[in-house]
Amino acid sequence: MQAYHAMKKQEVLQEFEVNPDKGLSLKEAEKRLAQNGANELTERKKKSMLRRFLEQFKDFMILILLAAAAVSYGVSAWEGEADLADSAIILLIVVLNAILGVVQESKAERSIEALKQLSAPAARVLRDGKQIQIASRELVPGDVVYLQAGNQVPADIRLLESVNLEIDESSLTGESKAAKKEAGFVGKEEMIPGDCKNMAYSMTLVTAGHGVGVVTATGMQTETGRIARMIQQGEEKETPLQKKLSDAGRYLGIAAIVICVIIFLIGILQGRPAFSMFMTAVSLAVAAIPEGLPAIVTIMLSIGVQRMAKKRAIVRKLAAVETLGSASVICSDKTGTLTKNCLTLTAYAVPGKGVIPIHKDIQERKILLESAVLCSNAQFDADGAESGSPLERAVLRAAEECGIRTSDLRSRNRRVAEQPFDSIRKRMNSLHRSENGECFEIIKGAFDYLLPMCTMYRNGEQTLPMDRRMKEQLSGLHSQMAGQALRVLAVIRKDRSRLQRDNQEKEFTFLGLLGFLDPPREESAEAVKLCKSAGIRPVMVTGDHALTAGAIAKKLGIASDERVVTGNELQKMTDSELKNVVKHCSVFARVSPEHKVRIVNAFRANGDVVAMTGDGINDAPALKNADIGCAMGKAGTDVAKSAADMILTDDNFATIVEAVRE
Repeated sequence: MQAYHAMKKQEVLQEFEVNPDKGLSLKEAEKRLAQNGANELTERKKKSMLRRFLEQFKDFMILILLAAAAVSYGVSAWEGEADLADSAIILLIVVLNAILGVVQESKAERSIEALKQLSAPAARVLRDGKQIQIASRELVPGDVVYLQAGNQVPADIRLLESVNLEIDESSLTGESKAAKKEAGFVGKEEMIPGDCKNMAYSMTLVTAGHGVGVVTATGMQTETGRIARMIQQGEEKETPLQKKLSDAGRYLGIAAIVICVIIFLIGILQGRPAFSMFMTAVSLAVAAIPEGLPAIVTIMLSIGVQRMAKKRAIVRKLAAVETLGSASVICSDKTGTLTKNCLTLTAYAVPGKGVIPIHKDIQERKILLESAVLCSNAQFDADGAESGSPLERAVLRAAEECGIRTSDLRSRNRRVAEQPFDSIRKRMNSLHRSENGECFEIIKGAFDYLLPMCTMYRNGEQTLPMDRRMKEQLSGLHSQMAGQALRVLAVIRKDRSRLQRDNQEKEFTFLGLLGFLDPPREESAEAVKLCKSAGIRPVMVTGDHALTAGAIAKKLGIASDERVVTGNELQKMTDSELKNVVKHCSVFARVSPEHKVRIVNAFRANGDVVAMTGDGINDAPALKNADIGCAMGKAGTDVAKSAADMILTDDNFATIVEAVRE
């Protein structure tokens, strides 16, 4: 695959023979569509109802039963009696068992179809010099595409322009923080998608800003398509129950045949009629096979499926019920499964005080949040929905929870100018005039960039000169919050005599720090505890940063120490070394889809029965390779759902534990 992230803009445009001011012509687009096919993922051909029905007869015990039924009828017909009773009963049991299996799989497929809400989005493209909107499936390599906040990225795109562009790539990379994009960035050839700042990838979501880019890959040629191919190449695996039943059937079948041969030979040696002894031997064979066992197992598993559905877990295959009950390791994604996938203010800090939990000193927090709200663009729509970047939405929610009416606050302090956040300046500026005529400027952003701009700090009602001691104290507070895996936002302010920015970013007053965390679900810690008490080992496997993963894992009780194995470390390990590492390490961070598959396979190589949970495209190959894959029903991508054996309709780790209990 061509490394377009390592090419300059002009080189990419030349590669696809496209003018960025005119785009492709309609005729050229039709030609490329015919050459490359539609921009959509192709699936394996679905099994027909007949094939699914016939696959229910693959079990060795079932085959023995069918053979016994056929011999029984054949022998009776040879004798001239044609007794159908025994054969009919055996066939009825076997066929009913097969029908039950097919019905359950079909019901599950219908449930999964109902969960698929993600339809192919439209895309705004440049064709013949005009911006038009087309179905994303009609996109072709070389199309010039426009992106803005709220859009789903319709294909893999090399950015040509980007203005404050941020894209949520968590479904692809596992990184919970929205990625900031820079069209001017030129990377190295060997880079993972999460580090390619000049690329936008198919099925990710634009959360802020806007941009323009040229399509570099569509359909199965995209990063998403590459992962889909990995899934399709995965082999169907037998569940522990299938293995046990298969072994039991094989042993019973072999034992029955051996006994029949012995009985037959004894009868012949005693001088009995050969035909009579053959019939006796066949009768013994039929009696030795527990023909009711497959039906009983199927019925019990069906009951388990129905009970699990009430626990918000939809099972695609009957045997997966027993597999989940046999699980000895549960590998779970972090973002959205163990955590809420929603940034929340958990602590803040102001000069003269330490890091303060949000349930204390509400007045100090209120003053700090008011300034942060004024210097942000997040807002509530008419229907109550939030818009804006994830961090600014978190500021807005925290302010409302603190009793601040954000719309009233903004109307009383009208914004007259702003300088948007960008990844180079690491800050956003906003200039305001209050209803009393006061003028002031607020800046929020990265602590390291804002602290040097401050000559004063606010301590309660006082404004005091900033000295070296206070700078060291604030740096310590910032380090403490960062060490807790918080995203830290600094807020500073400057009063102005007139409504005009002088571009002199100095002599500001330091107000404080806000710390945000994607918090663990309340029920996750209890679920982890329950797992351990049941002898099941919980393991975190995430694409997020090691510091964040380690902090969350420790908080939930998944890991007792700080050890986190990263994707870079894992890349250097052999499969044999990894087998030893997974025996002791329970947290893996910054991992790729290939790494997740290796981790799952390492656990399985150690004899563990592995359940894997996930919602993103990057989780799908591991879901396919695990003994049982559990996909998220709400936030999960269609690729993850189709690769999984079970769907959790509430996206909750605790639901897996409830399902195991069932």
